[in-house]
Amino acid sequence: MRRTVYNEDHEAFRETIRAFIEAEIVPVYDKWYEAGQVPRDFYYTLGELGIFGIEVPEEYGGAGEESFKFQAIISEETARAGVSFGGSSVHVALCLPYLKAYATDEQKTRWLPDFVSGAAMYAIAMTEPGTGSDLAGMKTTAKLSEDGTHYVLNGSKTFITGGVHADRVIVCARTAAPTAEDRRHGISLLVVDTKAPGYAVGRKLDKLGLKTSDTAELSFSDVKVPVEDLLGEENKGFYYLGQNLPQERLGIAVGAYAQASAAVRFAQQYVQERAVFGKTVASFQNTKFELAACKAEVDAAEAVVDRALEAHDAGELSAAEAASAKLFTTEVAHRVIDKCLQLHGGYGYMNEYPIARLYADNRVNRIYGGTSEVMKMIIAKSMGL
Repeated sequence: MRRTVYNEDHEAFRETIRAFIEAEIVPVYDKWYEAGQVPRDFYYTLGELGIFGIEVPEEYGGAGEESFKFQAIISEETARAGVSFGGSSVHVALCLPYLKAYATDEQKTRWLPDFVSGAAMYAIAMTEPGTGSDLAGMKTTAKLSEDGTHYVLNGSKTFITGGVHADRVIVCARTAAPTAEDRRHGISLLVVDTKAPGYAVGRKLDKLGLKTSDTAELSFSDVKVPVEDLLGEENKGFYYLGQNLPQERLGIAVGAYAQASAAVRFAQQYVQERAVFGKTVASFQNTKFELAACKAEVDAAEAVVDRALEAHDAGELSAAEAASAKLFTTEVAHRVIDKCLQLHGGYGYMNEYPIARLYADNRVNRIYGGTSEVMKMIIAKSMGL
């Protein structure tokens, strides 16, 4: 069946991205993988290519597109090639929606041109040691100075993707204590300059997968943040975070589908080339049945993703629908990638093969952006259960 979710402009963009990946990334990706992060200069290249400005309004140097489909194409093409753009997915998919929705015109004028060019890379810091998905339990504080000119930020964050290369970080912090009625009250968003005294990048975390995306621990010791860098209104941060979760989970769903599709492609190529007992692995009935079942699951995931993409562009993707898409596609990807690795035999366990890296990269999809268990709770609540 022909996909109808993308038009001619989208497909032209896909061709550009695919050619760029094949020419500029594939030849050097193994070095990036061994280094554990992409070079900082690579983000300037993405800026020059226009990747960071697709959804940025034209008056700030972007293309002014509103559709999330261009980001979906990037996810599909990087997965297809078995590569990554490092932490830049957080820069665009997670941080930009907050800047567009809640930054003032003055803040956009200050921040977005460098955002588009890659001169200033952004990350978002929500999770803290010991709190996990319980954002209302965060301990990081931002107290207003006596003269009212700045906040004094203290605390720590962990699992911050893009945290090593980031020039500015959207930090979630408590500007007021929670109330007895609402634990979520009192959280604000501050756009923090990583060069500020007292800001420190701790360990670059050694992850199971996503090796080229720099993930770090951050700490803040009396960091002064100008009041002009408060994003949105004070104490409304938890509400803002909730507004962006459907897009975040859609992005994870798209990535999971793309990874599952890539796994089938990798396995299909491998079994057609690999010979055992005098014939190709592809000639065995079990291989055909396993790949056919995987293909059927990927087709179903594609349909879910495409429907969610259309709903998001129309402004109709609900929190429960996004949770459902994430739950379904990430569970499909888990099953499909595991089967495709099995078809590689022992070679599937070697990191030199993309299926091994894909297996490790995929595992976090059922954890970040809300675990599968949290997705089930959201869906059940929407059902009145």
